Amino acid sequence: MYRFLVCLLLLAGFHGTATHAQVQKNTQYLGQVWTGFFNQTRLSKHWGLWVDLQLRTKENYFDNLSQSIVRAGFTHYLSDNTKLTLGYAWINHFPGDNHAFVAQPEHRIWQQVQWHTKYPRLRMMQRLRVEEKFRRKVLSPAELGEGYDESWKLRYNFLVSMPLGKKPFAPKTFSLIANDEIHINFGDRIIYNYFDQNRFFIGLGYQINTADQVQFGYMSLFQQLPAGNQYKQVSTARVFYFHHLDFREK
Repeated sequence: MYRFLVCLLLLAGFHGTATHAQVQKNTQYLGQVWTGFFNQTRLSKHWGLWVDLQLRTKENYFDNLSQSIVRAGFTHYLSDNTKLTLGYAWINHFPGDNHAFVAQPEHRIWQQVQWHTKYPRLRMMQRLRVEEKFRRKVLSPAELGEGYDESWKLRYNFLVSMPLGKKPFAPKTFSLIANDEIHINFGDRIIYNYFDQNRFFIGLGYQINTADQVQFGYMSLFQQLPAGNQYKQVSTARVFYFHHLDFREK
């Protein structure tokens, strides 16, 4: 199934870029910092909560801000390793591009299935997410318009974690982490960039205790913009903190 999904997404990306192959590409190179806090709370055998907060810089790693994200959802556990989540996200796009003097809000409804595979010295996570995006229209660089532009996004994330110590995934140990996430756009307004972006991350995870882990490392982000021949290549320093709570009776 994993190979099938990858082939499907790559073909969609090729279709979006091949249409404008004769047009010269313009690539913008940026350096950013992404920080995030992720919480998953299990309330019972079958129900839980999802919350994540993120903040991203815009350029030169520490100059200005590009996005802030607040995401929340309700999770249904099919088993300990497979879960479904339905939620809402609010994204604030700080001034930039075609709205240089005003922030642009965005609302998202999202659904996902996430499943884990665990071995003694290897852990894998896969996640398939669908998002319905409602981004406020822009009237001018300094003024928002009425209504929202609507589109869909499909995201597939694959993560591998391998312990570096003698005690796999025990508190106060490190793990090597690699993950890749590809994004595909859908909707009437999507013409040239069905392929949206790919994010590849390589770094370390430090298991603070049984409930907390911090991940830090380098992420390469390649994105195709709506014009079709405009691209972004972003070198990203990424620091994410993961916190898990379990209120089930032991």
